[in-house]
Amino acid sequence: MKITLCKDFEFEAAQALPSFPEGHKCRAMHGHSFKLTISVTGEVDPKTGIFYDHALISEAMAPLMETLDHACLNDIPGLEIPSIENICHWLWTRLAPKLPGLSEIVLHETSRSRCVYRGD
Repeated sequence: MKITLCKDFEFEAAQALPSFPEGHKCRAMHGHSFKLTISVTGEVDPKTGIFYDHALISEAMAPLMETLDHACLNDIPGLEIPSIENICHWLWTRLAPKLPGLSEIVLHETSRSRCVYRGD
């Protein structure tokens, strides 16, 4: 049986997006309360009835959360242009080697705006 497990995280961070035109509100330094969902997909072990220990996701995310939470994202190596798209890619490149079955990252920067990344 194939299943997808999801684990949610939240972090606060500031960013400026200098590639936006002059006068655009996202060009200036601003903050978000980000909501993040990490999903892993795979087969349930028929003997144990378990596919994945959620703690493994938390362990893989711990150093990343330490880096991201209450940070200026522009100051983080690899996130000099901290668009929501680039943040998802940055997360993926760091999580994929540690989380077999990583299948999706969903990052909300507001309650109405999110990015979905599947490693493509």
